[in-house]
Amino acid sequence: MSSDEMPNAEQLREIFRVISESVPSLLTNLTKVLYEAQAGEEYGKAVASFYKALRDGGMSSEQAFTLTRDYMSNMNLGNIIRGATGQREHGGGKGKCFEELARED
Repeated sequence: MSSDEMPNAEQLREIFRVISESVPSLLTNLTKVLYEAQAGEEYGKAVASFYKALRDGGMSSEQAFTLTRDYMSNMNLGNIIRGATGQREHGGGKGKCFEELARED
């Protein structure tokens, strides 16, 4: 099938079968990684290290907080799915994105 051709009914059934079998377990495993207690503890350490590195690098508290908030939102399962489907937003409309902060310096 070339990129210009539409799949036929049988091909669509096969595509949806694979998706219906694969996606639920993928999401379950991703959710476990992101939200288990130990993973949560590691996530908290990563966020704290990220913030500290920004502050140690000379950023203001406000800039470091904004970037850390953006970093945390990028690790949110809903945002990961939106990003995978091309529905990405910069900071969810809140605050400034990294590019805006970089231009302020």
